[in-house]
Formats: sequence, C-alpha cells, structure tokens
Amino acid sequence: QVQLVESGGGLVQPGGSLRLSCAASGIMSNIYIMRWYRQAPGKQRELVAGITNSGSTNYADSVKGRFAISRDNTKNLVYLQMNSLKPEDTAVYYCNARRWITIATTEDYWGQGTQVTVSS
Repeated sequence: QVQLVESGGGLVQPGGSLRLSCAASGIMSNIYIMRWYRQAPGKQRELVAGITNSGSTNYADSVKGRFAISRDNTKNLVYLQMNSLKPEDTAVYYCNARRWITIATTEDYWGQGTQVTVSS
C-alpha cells in the first residue's frame, strides 16, 4: 500500500520558517518526480515546487528564492524548506509522487496534506 505522509506544518509568524517533510512508503520514491502543491481556501490547488529523481528542481514564481525542495532517496523523504513566509503562503500543503507510465499516462499518489498558517 502506497502512503505519502506529510508533517511539519503549523502556525508561524510572517518572516518565519518551516520545514515540511513527506515520508513515502510502498513505493520506490527515487523513480518518481516529487512535488509539493498547496491549496488555500477558495482557491485551486497550485504547484509550489518539484524535484526530479536526478535532483533538478523547479519552483512557482511566488516562492522562488524563499522555498527550497530537496529529497533523500535513501530514506524515501522529500522536504520543503520555507523561509521568509508570508500570510499569502497560508494553505494546506500536499505531497505528490508522479511517474509516467506512458507518454500520456501517469501514476500519481497524494498525501493527506498539512496545514501551514502564516499569521501574526
């Protein structure tokens, strides 16, 4: 059974930092692209950051220079270091694992999400 379990969310003041973790089990996460998404109330889920199995990363423009995604394939863990947090970063953050079965078909797994609230 595949499971992605996020942790590390919480309440933080503007300008503060948090580190989210995503623990993967039941899959060999090193063959998956790992991504963090977030969804704020009343908004669509959006991609925050992604990392390939070779370590290439990409970020949403809104978090570039503030967030950093990393992975430890030996431990099946993915991290999202979030610095200089802003109130607009408040959302539920989800971990996603994806691999391409064919050019048009993907295999996706999602975690249950962890709440991040940035407020004074």
